Amino acid sequence: MRNIILCDDKTVGAQLLPLTFTRPVSEILCGAMTVRERWQRLLPGLYSYDTADYLQEKYPATVTGDDDLSIASHIIPDGNIACAAAALQQGQALVLADGTVAAWCGDRSKAKPVPYTAEPNMIRHLHDIFTLNHTQIASDFDIITDGRKSQALSDSCTVIGPRESIFIEEGATVEGAFLNTTNGPIYIGAHAEVMEGSCLRGPIAIMDHAAVNMGSKVYGGTTIGAYSKIGGEVNNVVMHPYSNKAHDGFLGNAVIGSWCNLGAGCVASNLKNDYTEIKLWDYSKRRFLRTGLQFCGLIMGDHSKAGINTMFNTATVVGVGVNIHGTGFPRNFVASFTEGSAAGFADVPQSKFFQIAERVMARRNVELTDADRRLYATLYEITETYK
Repeated sequence: MRNIILCDDKTVGAQLLPLTFTRPVSEILCGAMTVRERWQRLLPGLYSYDTADYLQEKYPATVTGDDDLSIASHIIPDGNIACAAAALQQGQALVLADGTVAAWCGDRSKAKPVPYTAEPNMIRHLHDIFTLNHTQIASDFDIITDGRKSQALSDSCTVIGPRESIFIEEGATVEGAFLNTTNGPIYIGAHAEVMEGSCLRGPIAIMDHAAVNMGSKVYGGTTIGAYSKIGGEVNNVVMHPYSNKAHDGFLGNAVIGSWCNLGAGCVASNLKNDYTEIKLWDYSKRRFLRTGLQFCGLIMGDHSKAGINTMFNTATVVGVGVNIHGTGFPRNFVASFTEGSAAGFADVPQSKFFQIAERVMARRNVELTDADRRLYATLYEITETYK
């Protein structure tokens, strides 16, 4: 099989912090798959990563020779661009109309450009993750379900819209739910559970072993990652694996990393009271930048937590390893490895972070490995420059 390397653009990677503090760009979830998983389905090969140095131990690169195919990891592929990338010969580069080099074979600096006129979806900014999620779920649904048969839907459920737009994987449980596919499909992963009284309005992707708790209201453009739990009201949310918002409270137009927990009654605004354009913290520029959006909610990095009844202002960005509690609204940007409330924040010692991470991960029978420890130890030093 062909050797394929997913390459992170440094500028894009910086714009996607805090999510890319702990993962390559291609491991971001958008739709029903990560970017890497989508490339693997459309263009089979042996995949590896060219990413930040401190991530390479966990996400290594495999370089075999001049015929390796390199792909810009922020591009979400469709069948057409996957075929165009596969057709590249040594010394060629696939170049988009805006000048973006989408893929190349051999030495990129010497590669002869091959124009590609279509415009693929790309994740360049944090808000792209949730704004693209509607269309990506629908597209991924077709790829995942092509030629396959869904489990039968229980008679206890009520369906509005076409039933063929519901796909339930083996081992999943869906009872007493209201499923509306008028505006898009609903995908339920293997061994996932949708509990009674829940209302789901597609397009929605509930991934393997995830849970939708009783009486949940889940609106379109929402992806719940593997082993995650959701409750209350969510609208256009991308939640990465192993995170929880299991209780009542609102979350909309948001991206949540892995190993996060939002306590009971936690709410996050996604619209300013004056309806003005939203500004979002940009790590690369060290300031708030205009997004062109009217709706944007919470962006949260891995291993961050919010206590019960926590309130987040519109477009709050929370880093990695943050613990938020207490009354009032915390500021719109909370630096990594800190804990506190609107009254103020203090640094979290590295040893304390590791103790909490071990306990959280052990509950899901996942080990905090030595490689993880080295990654976060380096991250402690890196994130000091962003405080």
